[in-house]
Parts: sequence; structure tokens; C-alpha cells
Amino acid sequence: MAEYNPATKHLLYEVDDTPPLQISVTLAAQIVALILAGITLTPLVALNAAGLVDQWGNWVVFAALVISGSTTVLQALRVGPFGAGHILFMGTSGAFIAVSIAALDAGGLPLLGMLVLISSLVQFAVSARLSLFRSVVTPTVGGTIICMIAVTVMPFGFKMVSEVPVGFDNVAPQAPMWTAVATLAAIVLLSFYTSGKARLWAPLLGVLLGSAVAYPLGLINLDAVSNARWLGLPESHWPGLDLSFCNSFWLLLPAFVFVTIVGALETYGDGFAIQSISSRKVRTTDYRIVQGAINADGLGNLLSGLACTLPNTTYSTSISVVDLTGVASRRVGIYGGLMLVVLAFVPKLSALLQSIPAPVVGAFIIVLLVLLFAHGIRLVVSEGMSFDNGIVFGLSLWIGVGFQNRQLFEGLLPEFLANLLNNGMTAGGISAVLLSWLVSLKNQVTRKVTVDLSSEGLQKAMDFVSDKASRRGWRGEDLSRLLLVTEEAFVFVMEDEQIEAESVSLRLRVDSQTADLELVSSETEANVETLIRELDDSTDDSEQLRLKILKHMVDELRHQQFSDADFLWMKLHRRDVPTRYN
Repeated sequence: MAEYNPATKHLLYEVDDTPPLQISVTLAAQIVALILAGITLTPLVALNAAGLVDQWGNWVVFAALVISGSTTVLQALRVGPFGAGHILFMGTSGAFIAVSIAALDAGGLPLLGMLVLISSLVQFAVSARLSLFRSVVTPTVGGTIICMIAVTVMPFGFKMVSEVPVGFDNVAPQAPMWTAVATLAAIVLLSFYTSGKARLWAPLLGVLLGSAVAYPLGLINLDAVSNARWLGLPESHWPGLDLSFCNSFWLLLPAFVFVTIVGALETYGDGFAIQSISSRKVRTTDYRIVQGAINADGLGNLLSGLACTLPNTTYSTSISVVDLTGVASRRVGIYGGLMLVVLAFVPKLSALLQSIPAPVVGAFIIVLLVLLFAHGIRLVVSEGMSFDNGIVFGLSLWIGVGFQNRQLFEGLLPEFLANLLNNGMTAGGISAVLLSWLVSLKNQVTRKVTVDLSSEGLQKAMDFVSDKASRRGWRGEDLSRLLLVTEEAFVFVMEDEQIEAESVSLRLRVDSQTADLELVSSETEANVETLIRELDDSTDDSEQLRLKILKHMVDELRHQQFSDADFLWMKLHRRDVPTRYN
């Protein structure tokens, strides 16, 4: 029988439920209020650092809101291969601040747009072949690059809180400092001394308090707000794309590609997490839903490139709010996305956001980067901080810092390579991927055979497993158990009605005590994990015999279903020999 998920015992509405309109709209408005600052202030930070905020601030805020709202609706609806079908609010990605500043300095919004547009194609490739990235693009790699993002962008935050903004020459030199301290103190204290729903409001309340402190100090000018219209299009126009593919484009493209892959990893995690809290029953993670979330993220990045604004990503705030409120209905995502689109056509909102003083924005971005760095650390240790992971993370992080600060091999590398690696995220990212690849090679002591999905193929698979396991000392009941598991898993795949492939790959990693057996095929319809979890042992249904055999003879089992491949993995421990742990 199906297990109920203790983590969601307070869940009021599952993803397919229809809560009252008032609940859906109220919760959607709350989430929009929480994420609005992140969506709009993040691109303004990049423009501010490049000195382009006066010229293009209205446009990037408009584009960010429209694209974030549209892709949020898409995530909730799940149209074809796009979207998770869950509440996953989209917003501007802080991970792109550093590389976007570099692009803006080199070629303005047209160059930024082209870089975002081209790099977004990588996200579709990652989603389409997500199963192939399992061993190399690991949480350790993603966490390392996220930490490098925080390290790279932090100096811009420090600069914003330390300097008197342009156009405010008559302001006291200490005014930015007091404004930034007030903002930072408010966010930190609210985060420390509140919990649950209240903590989610800490960044927004900190920005409001910091702005209130800045106003009497002369750091806020509201003339643009009073002159702005309530409804309409932004006064700025589309800046166009840079199609020259200049030298700066090729130098910055690798960094954009790395950050795009990191964005895909973040969405991967959010797509995984939202499933775990959106159902009262324990359900096996559907990786096709995760791929849909990544595809919607990629489409958002593609649209961001065409619009020449910073890319977007899924906001983990969605997961926190669902967990706190117990409302997982996709209706909330649809209404919230529509609200963001409507807000894009309120120029007065854009003017108000641009009037927030730089020290307040700087303090906000410092907190954002601290949380981003902490998220990177959590990602690194999510699979355990082994010796290998420690080397990958530590070495890659400091290699990135060394190149970013021009302290490694300065003047010794060819010009193109030096310009490429002088971006800390590129240097650290390349290092992390290469080291992770070396670790994966060490662990790939696996035998593999591909056979037809037929009775003859089954016999070849059985002979293959018997030969390899016997050489490792598997005998008697343990070998029989391993062969029986192989047979039942093979037949399960062979009899699946949805599978179209004519062959299946069998991977075996076996030693004297354990055997890892994995069947790789095209997409299957049923999920073995889910079927076993819902299995009723008290029945004598002969059709469930295969599942009962797998349930009681396999020590661990995972069934991961992707749109491009299907992985049925099982681990067995020998039971007829003592181990050093007995």
C-alpha cells in the first residue's frame, strides 16, 4: 500500500487540487511581493556597476518581469516538454551578475543579449541528455561554481555600500555607510529573530527600512517616480543584438556557459525538491518533470537573450512557501506569473525601484551573495564531503580566486588563454569539471553488455552476470539471488508496453561482497520504485510476484526515468560470507 509522506502531513492542497480563489490569489500575491526585489534589483545591480542604469534601467525591469511571469505560468502549466507542472516561480538569476557586468562593460546590452541567447542553448542540451551528466556535472561542481560567483561579485557589493552615488555630491560622506549598515542590520536581525513565514520577508523589510533611513540623508530622489506613468510601456526601446561575434564574445562565452549549467543544476534541485513536498503520499522523483523545469528555465534564458536582459532561474522561495503554507496547487503559480506580467506594464513601479539608493541595493546584494555562497557549500556537502570532493572543491575554488586576482601565471600564458582564465568562474569551473571527470574515471570499474530485448538476450545477460560474479567469488544462494534479480528486472523492462527500443544495456559493478546492477533502456511507462512502494504483500496476485521478488531480494533499488533514457539500478550484498563490519 502507498506510504504517506510525514514531511507533508500538513499539506492542504496537492498540485492538482483546486483551492478557493481567495487562497490562490492571496498566496500568489505574497510570493510575488517576496521575489519582486530579487527579479528587479538584480539586473539593476549589473547595470549600475556598468554605468548604464539611467539609459536602460526601465527596459531591463520591464523585460525581467514579463519573462519571469511568463515562464512562471509555463512552469505551472507544463506545456509539452516545457514546465514542471508545479509551483516554481521564475526570476532574475543572481548567478549571472559578474559575467553580465563584464559583458556590459565590453559591449553593452547588445553583447549581453547575444551571450545569453547562445548560452541558453546549452540548457536545452543539458535537459535533453540529463542522464549523461550524472557522473561529471555533480553537486560538487555546481556548488564550487556557485561559491565562485559569490566571491567574484562581492567586490561590487562592497563598492556600492562605500561610495556616494553619482548625482548626490552634496550628501555627507558618511551617509552611504549608515544607510548600508541600517539595511544590513535589519535583514540580519530579522533573519535571526524570526522564523517561518516572517523570515521570508526579512530582505524586503530590510530594503524598506534602509530606504527610510536614506531619505532624510538625501540619498533618494523621487522626481522620476512622480513623473512616471501608472500604466504603459517603458520609455526605453529594445537595444538589439550584437551579431558581430567580436573577440569579447568568444572570451566571455565559456563563463556564460558554465553559469548556465549551474543554473540548470539549481533548477534540477528545485524540480526535485518541489515534487517531494507537493504530495501527501511518498512518490518516486520523476526526472521527466525535472527535465521539463530545466526546459522552461532554458526558454526563459532564450527570451532573456532576445530581450537583452539578465537570464532567469527558478526561485527556491517557491519551495519554502509551499512547505510553510501547505498549498502546492499549480493555480498559485499561474496567478502569480500573471501578476508579474501585469506589474511589468506599471512604469511607476520601475521608477520607484530605480530610486532605491545604491547603498541599500549593495547591502541587499551582499546578503544575497552570502546566502548564495552558503547554498554552494550545502550543494557541495549534499553527497558527503569525501576526500575527493574536498580536493575538487578546494582546489577549484582557489584556482578561480588566483586567476580572478591575476595571481596565477600572470604574463606566462598565451593572450587568448589568459583572457579566458582571468574570469574566476571560468577558471574554477574548468578546474572543477576536469577534476570531477578524473574522479568519475577512477570509479568506473564497471562491466557492460548490450543485448536484445528477447529471450535470447535474457540468456546472454544471465551468462554475463554469472561469469563476472563467479570470478569475484559469488557462489550458491547469493549467485542464484543475483541471477534471479537480473531475470526479473530484465523481464519487467521487456514487457513494458511503452518501451520502443529493441535492446537494453546491462552494467555490472561487482566485488567480493557487493554487486551493483543497472539496466539502461529507453523510456518505460511504469516506475518499479513506485510499484514496490505501493505493493501489498498480503495479496496472492501472481502478477505482482516479480515485484515481490525484487522487493525482498534487492538491498537497494532506484528507478530513474528520463525522457532520453531509463535507469533501473539495484544493489545486492552477499549474505553467505562475513564482512569486516559484522
